[in-house]
Amino acid sequence: MDPSRDNLVIRFTTFWWAVGTFLIFALLLAVIWLFNYSDPTTLEDEAAKPRYVTKAKVDVAQAANLSAEAIEAAIPVVGKQLAASKPVAVEVPAQIVPGSDTAKKLAAAPAVDTKAVDTPAVADAPIDPAVMASGKVQFMVCAACHGQNGEGSPIAPPIAGSEWVMGPISNLIRIQLRGLQGPIMVKGTEYNIPGGMAAHAYQTDEQIAAVLTYVRNSFGNKASAVKAEQVAALRSEVGKPQVSAAELTKP
Repeated sequence: MDPSRDNLVIRFTTFWWAVGTFLIFALLLAVIWLFNYSDPTTLEDEAAKPRYVTKAKVDVAQAANLSAEAIEAAIPVVGKQLAASKPVAVEVPAQIVPGSDTAKKLAAAPAVDTKAVDTPAVADAPIDPAVMASGKVQFMVCAACHGQNGEGSPIAPPIAGSEWVMGPISNLIRIQLRGLQGPIMVKGTEYNIPGGMAAHAYQTDEQIAAVLTYVRNSFGNKASAVKAEQVAALRSEVGKPQVSAAELTKP
Protein backbone atom coordinates (compact mmCIF):
# COMPACT_ATOMS: atom_id res chain seq x y z
CA MET A 1 0.00 0.00 0.00
CA ASP A 2 1.32 3.44 -0.96
CA PRO A 3 1.66 5.49 2.23
CA SER A 4 1.28 8.73 0.23
CA ARG A 5 -2.42 8.03 -0.29
CA ASP A 6 -3.13 8.93 3.30
CA ASN A 7 -0.91 12.06 3.17
CA LEU A 8 -3.30 15.02 3.58
CA VAL A 9 -0.78 17.52 2.20
CA ILE A 10 -0.35 15.55 -1.02
CA ARG A 11 -4.09 15.13 -1.37
CA PHE A 12 -4.68 18.88 -0.80
CA THR A 13 -1.99 19.86 -3.32
CA THR A 14 -3.27 17.41 -5.92
CA PHE A 15 -6.80 18.74 -5.54
CA TRP A 16 -5.80 22.34 -6.15
CA TRP A 17 -3.58 21.40 -9.07
CA ALA A 18 -6.58 19.69 -10.63
CA VAL A 19 -8.78 22.74 -10.02
CA GLY A 20 -6.09 25.05 -11.47
CA THR A 21 -5.67 22.87 -14.56
CA PHE A 22 -9.44 22.89 -15.13
CA LEU A 23 -9.64 26.67 -14.79
CA ILE A 24 -6.73 27.21 -17.21
CA PHE A 25 -8.38 24.88 -19.73
CA ALA A 26 -11.72 26.71 -19.34
CA LEU A 27 -9.96 30.06 -19.78
CA LEU A 28 -8.29 28.90 -23.00
CA LEU A 29 -11.64 27.71 -24.36
CA ALA A 30 -13.22 31.09 -23.48
CA VAL A 31 -10.45 33.00 -25.26
CA ILE A 32 -10.74 30.78 -28.34
CA TRP A 33 -14.53 31.25 -28.35
CA LEU A 34 -14.23 35.01 -27.86
CA PHE A 35 -11.87 35.50 -30.83
CA ASN A 36 -13.82 33.22 -33.14
CA TYR A 37 -17.39 34.13 -32.23
CA SER A 38 -19.46 36.21 -34.61
CA ASP A 39 -23.16 36.92 -34.83
CA PRO A 40 -25.01 34.81 -37.38
CA THR A 41 -25.20 36.70 -40.69
CA THR A 42 -28.47 36.66 -42.61
CA LEU A 43 -29.46 38.12 -45.98
CA GLU A 44 -31.32 40.85 -44.09
CA ASP A 45 -28.13 41.79 -42.24
CA GLU A 46 -26.19 42.01 -45.50
CA ALA A 47 -28.89 44.16 -47.08
CA ALA A 48 -28.87 46.47 -44.06
CA LYS A 49 -25.13 47.17 -44.15
CA PRO A 50 -25.34 49.93 -46.82
CA ARG A 51 -28.10 51.60 -44.80
CA TYR A 52 -25.94 51.57 -41.68
CA VAL A 53 -23.07 53.13 -43.63
CA THR A 54 -25.34 55.87 -45.00
CA LYS A 55 -26.85 56.48 -41.56
CA ALA A 56 -23.39 56.84 -40.05
CA LYS A 57 -22.44 59.44 -42.68
CA VAL A 58 -25.68 61.36 -42.10
CA ASP A 59 -25.16 61.29 -38.32
CA VAL A 60 -21.60 62.59 -38.65
CA ALA A 61 -22.65 65.33 -41.08
CA GLN A 62 -25.56 66.37 -38.89
CA ALA A 63 -23.43 66.42 -35.72
CA ALA A 64 -20.85 68.59 -37.48
CA ASN A 65 -23.29 71.08 -38.98
CA LEU A 66 -26.43 71.00 -36.85
CA SER A 67 -26.10 70.83 -33.10
CA ALA A 68 -28.69 69.28 -30.82
CA GLU A 69 -29.36 72.75 -29.41
CA ALA A 70 -30.06 74.12 -32.90
CA ILE A 71 -32.47 71.28 -33.60
CA GLU A 72 -34.30 71.84 -30.30
CA ALA A 73 -34.54 75.57 -31.03
CA ALA A 74 -35.83 74.95 -34.57
CA ILE A 75 -38.58 72.49 -33.64
CA PRO A 76 -41.04 75.04 -32.16
CA VAL A 77 -40.27 77.58 -34.90
CA VAL A 78 -40.82 75.08 -37.71
CA GLY A 79 -43.87 73.66 -35.96
CA LYS A 80 -45.52 77.07 -35.69
CA GLN A 81 -44.68 77.85 -39.32
CA LEU A 82 -46.12 74.55 -40.57
CA ALA A 83 -49.23 75.05 -38.45
CA ALA A 84 -49.65 78.52 -39.96
CA SER A 85 -49.20 77.28 -43.53
CA LYS A 86 -52.34 77.64 -45.61
CA PRO A 87 -53.45 75.12 -48.22
CA VAL A 88 -53.11 76.30 -51.80
CA ALA A 89 -56.25 76.23 -53.87
CA VAL A 90 -56.14 74.02 -56.96
CA GLU A 91 -58.61 73.48 -59.78
CA VAL A 92 -59.28 69.87 -58.76
CA PRO A 93 -58.70 69.48 -55.02
CA ALA A 94 -58.22 65.72 -55.24
CA GLN A 95 -55.27 63.57 -54.31
CA ILE A 96 -53.07 62.88 -57.31
CA VAL A 97 -52.25 59.17 -57.25
CA PRO A 98 -49.12 58.13 -59.19
CA GLY A 99 -50.13 56.25 -62.31
CA SER A 100 -53.69 57.56 -62.23
CA ASP A 101 -55.37 59.25 -65.21
CA THR A 102 -54.91 62.64 -63.55
CA ALA A 103 -51.21 61.99 -63.02
CA LYS A 104 -50.76 60.86 -66.62
CA LYS A 105 -52.64 63.91 -67.89
CA LEU A 106 -50.43 66.24 -65.88
CA ALA A 107 -47.27 64.45 -67.00
CA ALA A 108 -48.33 64.76 -70.65
CA ALA A 109 -49.20 68.45 -70.33
CA PRO A 110 -46.97 70.80 -72.33
CA ALA A 111 -44.12 72.47 -70.52
CA VAL A 112 -44.85 75.89 -69.10
CA ASP A 113 -43.23 78.84 -70.84
CA THR A 114 -40.71 80.13 -68.31
CA LYS A 115 -39.40 83.10 -70.31
CA ALA A 116 -41.50 85.64 -68.43
CA VAL A 117 -40.50 84.12 -65.09
CA ASP A 118 -36.81 84.21 -65.99
CA THR A 119 -36.83 87.76 -67.28
CA PRO A 120 -33.61 89.25 -65.88
CA ALA A 121 -34.11 91.49 -62.89
CA VAL A 122 -31.73 93.92 -61.27
CA ALA A 123 -29.53 91.65 -59.16
CA ASP A 124 -28.49 94.40 -56.75
CA ALA A 125 -32.00 95.77 -56.19
CA PRO A 126 -32.81 96.21 -52.48
CA ILE A 127 -34.47 93.19 -50.89
CA ASP A 128 -37.12 93.60 -48.23
CA PRO A 129 -35.65 92.51 -44.86
CA ALA A 130 -39.05 91.08 -43.91
CA VAL A 131 -38.86 88.76 -46.92
CA MET A 132 -35.40 87.58 -45.88
CA ALA A 133 -36.60 87.01 -42.32
CA SER A 134 -39.55 84.95 -43.54
CA GLY A 135 -37.30 83.00 -45.90
CA LYS A 136 -34.88 82.23 -43.08
CA VAL A 137 -37.69 80.63 -41.09
CA GLN A 138 -38.81 78.60 -44.11
CA PHE A 139 -35.22 77.48 -44.66
CA MET A 140 -35.17 75.63 -41.32
CA VAL A 141 -36.95 72.78 -43.12
CA CYS A 142 -34.44 72.84 -45.98
CA ALA A 143 -31.45 72.94 -43.59
CA ALA A 144 -32.19 69.38 -42.45
CA CYS A 145 -30.81 68.12 -45.78
CA HIS A 146 -28.92 71.03 -47.35
CA GLY A 147 -27.06 72.04 -44.18
CA GLN A 148 -27.58 74.88 -41.76
CA ASN A 149 -25.14 77.02 -43.72
CA GLY A 150 -26.09 75.70 -47.15
CA GLU A 151 -22.95 73.55 -47.28
CA GLY A 152 -24.80 70.40 -48.32
CA SER A 153 -24.72 66.93 -46.79
CA PRO A 154 -24.49 63.28 -47.86
CA ILE A 155 -28.19 63.41 -48.76
CA ALA A 156 -28.41 66.77 -50.57
CA PRO A 157 -26.17 69.04 -52.68
CA PRO A 158 -24.86 72.37 -51.39
CA ILE A 159 -26.76 75.61 -51.78
CA ALA A 160 -23.83 77.90 -51.08
CA GLY A 161 -22.22 78.82 -54.38
CA SER A 162 -24.60 76.61 -56.37
CA GLU A 163 -24.98 77.64 -59.99
CA TRP A 164 -28.56 76.31 -59.91
CA VAL A 165 -29.52 78.51 -56.96
CA MET A 166 -28.21 81.67 -58.61
CA GLY A 167 -29.36 80.64 -62.09
CA PRO A 168 -32.80 80.93 -63.71
CA ILE A 169 -35.55 81.48 -61.15
CA SER A 170 -37.92 79.07 -62.87
CA ASN A 171 -35.60 76.17 -62.05
CA LEU A 172 -35.90 76.75 -58.32
CA ILE A 173 -39.66 77.26 -58.45
CA ARG A 174 -40.23 74.08 -60.46
CA ILE A 175 -38.01 72.07 -58.11
CA GLN A 176 -39.92 73.47 -55.14
CA LEU A 177 -43.31 72.65 -56.66
CA ARG A 178 -42.45 69.24 -58.17
CA GLY A 179 -39.39 67.96 -56.37
CA LEU A 180 -36.27 66.68 -58.12
CA GLN A 181 -35.19 63.25 -59.32
CA GLY A 182 -32.15 61.76 -61.01
CA PRO A 183 -28.59 63.00 -61.23
CA ILE A 184 -27.74 66.68 -61.11
CA MET A 185 -24.30 68.29 -61.37
CA VAL A 186 -23.65 70.93 -58.70
CA LYS A 187 -20.30 72.73 -58.46
CA GLY A 188 -18.60 69.99 -60.47
CA THR A 189 -19.96 67.10 -58.39
CA GLU A 190 -22.77 64.80 -59.46
CA TYR A 191 -25.54 64.12 -56.94
CA ASN A 192 -28.07 61.34 -57.40
CA ILE A 193 -29.95 60.79 -54.17
CA PRO A 194 -32.26 57.71 -54.04
CA GLY A 195 -35.84 58.90 -54.06
CA GLY A 196 -34.79 62.42 -54.97
CA MET A 197 -36.13 65.58 -53.37
CA ALA A 198 -39.76 65.77 -52.33
CA ALA A 199 -42.00 68.58 -53.54
CA HIS A 200 -42.90 71.41 -51.14
CA ALA A 201 -45.95 72.72 -52.95
CA TYR A 202 -47.88 72.99 -49.68
CA GLN A 203 -46.31 76.42 -49.10
CA THR A 204 -47.98 79.60 -50.31
CA ASP A 205 -46.61 81.62 -53.21
CA GLU A 206 -45.29 84.21 -50.75
CA GLN A 207 -43.55 81.58 -48.60
CA ILE A 208 -41.88 79.93 -51.58
CA ALA A 209 -40.79 83.29 -52.97
CA ALA A 210 -39.36 84.21 -49.55
CA VAL A 211 -37.31 81.05 -49.03
CA LEU A 212 -35.96 81.12 -52.60
CA THR A 213 -35.05 84.80 -52.20
CA TYR A 214 -33.29 83.89 -48.94
CA VAL A 215 -31.15 81.10 -50.42
CA ARG A 216 -30.28 83.25 -53.46
CA ASN A 217 -28.95 85.94 -51.13
CA SER A 218 -27.36 83.97 -48.29
CA PHE A 219 -24.26 81.78 -47.77
CA GLY A 220 -22.25 84.03 -50.09
CA ASN A 221 -24.88 83.93 -52.86
CA LYS A 222 -26.09 87.11 -54.55
CA ALA A 223 -28.95 87.14 -57.03
CA SER A 224 -32.27 88.83 -57.73
CA ALA A 225 -35.27 88.28 -55.47
CA VAL A 226 -38.08 85.88 -56.31
CA LYS A 227 -41.58 87.33 -56.47
CA ALA A 228 -44.82 85.64 -55.44
CA GLU A 229 -46.29 86.29 -58.89
CA GLN A 230 -43.43 84.32 -60.46
CA VAL A 231 -44.32 81.35 -58.28
CA ALA A 232 -48.01 81.74 -59.13
CA ALA A 233 -47.16 81.65 -62.85
CA LEU A 234 -45.81 78.11 -62.43
CA ARG A 235 -48.48 76.71 -60.10
CA SER A 236 -49.72 74.47 -62.92
CA GLU A 237 -46.56 72.42 -62.36
CA VAL A 238 -47.98 71.06 -59.10
CA GLY A 239 -48.83 67.37 -59.36
CA LYS A 240 -46.47 66.60 -62.21
CA PRO A 241 -43.74 63.96 -61.67
CA GLN A 242 -40.49 65.05 -60.07
CA VAL A 243 -38.55 67.25 -62.45
CA SER A 244 -35.15 66.16 -63.76
CA ALA A 245 -32.07 68.25 -64.49
CA ALA A 246 -32.61 67.63 -68.21
CA GLU A 247 -35.99 69.42 -68.01
CA LEU A 248 -34.55 72.50 -66.34
CA THR A 249 -32.94 75.51 -67.98
CA LYS A 250 -29.20 75.08 -67.93
CA PRO A 251 -27.68 77.69 -65.57
